[in-house]
Amino acid sequence: MSAPRVTVIRHEHFNAAHRLHNPTLGDDENRAIFGKCNSPNYHGHNYELAIHVTGPVDARSGYVIDLGVLSAMVKRLVLDRFDHRNLNLDVAEFAELNPTAEHIAVVIHDLLRAELPAHLDLQITLQETPRNWVRYPAEHPSTPSTPTEGRRA
Repeated sequence: MSAPRVTVIRHEHFNAAHRLHNPTLGDDENRAIFGKCNSPNYHGHNYELAIHVTGPVDARSGYVIDLGVLSAMVKRLVLDRFDHRNLNLDVAEFAELNPTAEHIAVVIHDLLRAELPAHLDLQITLQETPRNWVRYPAEHPSTPSTPTEGRRA
């Protein structure tokens, strides 16, 4: 009998500032696309982060992953890097990448994926505001997306 596959979720939060801006576009076009998020003085969010890890339950420990180990990994790779930072100015990954919620989720995923065991699936859910959420990858390998995810208004 194979081990059941279970998803465990670690919730974290961080605060960060950013400016949505495409340097290849003019000021008017940036304002038209990004609105108030294009403020040259930046703006901030209280991000809520959910790290979904899916895999077989280990017969010896009963864990998919030790949540203490996952928590320490998230702190080291994500929170220490992003929390109370200006993403545009302080985070190397965004030196040339527009720090949209979509890009932030992909960067977080890639940072964690590099250190998670290969047999575990990873999905990131990032809440930028109470109404705006992103998920990467969009479809979790074992579950369909849900219709409750918010979209930008």
